Amino acid sequence: MNRKRSEEKEMVLDDPGFSLSRRRFLQGLGGGLFVLFSYNVLPAQERRPPGAQALPSDFNAFLRIAPEGKVTGYTGKIEMGQGVVTSLAQILAEELDVPLNSVDMIMGDTDLCPWDMGTFGSRSIRFFGPPLREAAAEARALLIQLASEHLGLGPERLIVRNGLVQDRDNPQKQVSYGRLAQGKIIERHLTPKPAPKPISQYRMVGKSSLRKDGVLKITGKAQYAGDVHPPNMLYASILRPPAHGAKLKSLDPSGIEKDQEVKLVRDGDLIAVLHPYPDGAEKALSRIKAEWDVPQIDLNPKTIYPHLLRVAPRGVVVTEGGDLGEGERLSQTTYEGTYYDHYMAHAPMETHTALAKPEGDRMVVWVSTQRPFGAKDEVAQALSLSPEKVRVITPFVGGGFGGKTFNKQAVEAARLAKLTGQPVQVAWSRKEEFFYDTFRPAAIAKVGSGADKEGRITWWTFDAYFSGPRGVEQLYATPHHRELFHGHYTGIPGAHPFRTGAWRAPGANFNVFARECHMDTMAAKLGWDPVKFRLRNLSQKRRQRVLLTAAEKFGWEKRVKGRGRGFGVAFAEDAGAYVAAIGEVEIDRSSGRVQVKRIVYVQDMGVVINPAGATTQMEGGLTMGLGQALTEEVRFKGGQILDINFDTYEIPRFSWLPEIETVLVDNPEVPPQGGGEPSIVVVAALIGNAIFNATGARLYELPMNRERVKEALTRAGIK
Repeated sequence: MNRKRSEEKEMVLDDPGFSLSRRRFLQGLGGGLFVLFSYNVLPAQERRPPGAQALPSDFNAFLRIAPEGKVTGYTGKIEMGQGVVTSLAQILAEELDVPLNSVDMIMGDTDLCPWDMGTFGSRSIRFFGPPLREAAAEARALLIQLASEHLGLGPERLIVRNGLVQDRDNPQKQVSYGRLAQGKIIERHLTPKPAPKPISQYRMVGKSSLRKDGVLKITGKAQYAGDVHPPNMLYASILRPPAHGAKLKSLDPSGIEKDQEVKLVRDGDLIAVLHPYPDGAEKALSRIKAEWDVPQIDLNPKTIYPHLLRVAPRGVVVTEGGDLGEGERLSQTTYEGTYYDHYMAHAPMETHTALAKPEGDRMVVWVSTQRPFGAKDEVAQALSLSPEKVRVITPFVGGGFGGKTFNKQAVEAARLAKLTGQPVQVAWSRKEEFFYDTFRPAAIAKVGSGADKEGRITWWTFDAYFSGPRGVEQLYATPHHRELFHGHYTGIPGAHPFRTGAWRAPGANFNVFARECHMDTMAAKLGWDPVKFRLRNLSQKRRQRVLLTAAEKFGWEKRVKGRGRGFGVAFAEDAGAYVAAIGEVEIDRSSGRVQVKRIVYVQDMGVVINPAGATTQMEGGLTMGLGQALTEEVRFKGGQILDINFDTYEIPRFSWLPEIETVLVDNPEVPPQGGGEPSIVVVAALIGNAIFNATGARLYELPMNRERVKEALTRAGIK
């Protein structure tokens, strides 16, 4: 992915926000046609220089067409398993009319790619796709202009097929993109800008394509940050505290003083041993004696919720409407429920890893990160360097889920590399990964509602504590409502005993659980079928279609309930996509074990770039949701993390997987929406609702592990 062009230079333009001249920029590109969307021609109010901490709506999008016709796209997005390396290439291939196998993507290289906020929030196709499509459309129009000049034909006579510009009436009269680009560097702008293709002309977008990274990953040839090994590299093992908030009292390094291969580095709070081999560094660290002052923090999984409610800030309105008093007057029945969520780890396959290599007065860092430009800024600040002196290269990333948005490992590697003058790799152990992860926060949701005798929701209140606003907004046709969030999922000072942050579909993965379980509680009390109750209170046709499709595909009307078996439904909107899921579960009442037998999942994400890629994302989200729903919980005592590996932190296994049927709703009227996160938000709710359907026991706390299922059955008097 990180192919190096000869004598690569910083890609900067003639603007006060950039540091290199346009001449030096163009000199660094080598041969080929490079289509550039100049920063200077953008409206002043939309300009965003590199490093600005905001995602501009006007990406400086780049693509290159080499002499042999190869197309290279450049994006600040990264590939961490979501398949965007393929779907972005499909967008380029579609708009340029070139074969998909002729398109390569360079991703997450801060010297080569346009600035990007980061890869999260199911935003890659939604936010980077449009400017990339516009760039390709302009490039195609420009190439037709060049071909018109080359062939001596009017542009109206020319068509493009597979990178060849041809005379419409005489296809033998043609010229390739590669020949037009041969030995040239051309910067040209078209006014007005050409419109991208209409959907009716798509030939590649909307067709399933094999992943461009598939063979590399299946054969083990894919390169991750930990696979980069320059000469003279040292491995680092870093002294870590036993608990968050612990302070070092004393250090005795005498156990390694006679080891000539070991380097001990002390730089303020950073204490590390370095060795030519990773196991050598680990063994050396174990011979260092350290004493710590560990603060006494009276927080644990039992006391965390009263604490969070005490420190929660005032609510911020997400959505509201009508008059709650009037809604209560109109209601025949009322409902209240409080729902709880525990801390969770991201637990990616690849731990946080970085390699830093000094190159003169610059630092080059290969890092597993979701924010290459964020890593660049963090490293530059830590080393007191100007940002242009730092280059971050992001190879493939082995999973992130929101956990690789901060770059402590990159800063550690860079500091050690600067101090030693040698390349240094920092690869966190699994224990370090669990300790330093930014956990999904413990959270609370309080829901109140009322309905009339016709089954219409008359009022609704939702207060989300520390899960943030995502998934809190009102989706149902409720005239009188108010939805608030009290504290973001990133936390506030003093709220959590360790750092919290985004976790796949941050906040919505819990908030939807609370909302959709509450909807089922209302339906049961009113005596309504849970699907029909939702349809009764959904006014938008697009939302209704998704839920109706799920019910039809599942065979909702034909379901047969058996002992210990139940059915659950959940509906949500996330990242612009509308989703509905219906599942069947089986509960072993003696052990509390829940086995999900079948899930039908329907997603309307507008135009689908790569249906095969979208399907795998949907299946991955559903699978990951099983862990959120049933087992994943970080146990802690104050600042001490008690789960440090997979022997106690249980993630989904293949044996858990149900029969999964995914359905993509055809909706060409809506631009591409998010696909990486929406499926996970409905899993816990449909399982909770299915348990309730099977047993009559309602669970209010995630995860719904065996102990909590048994406790709920006991409370409900069920044997």
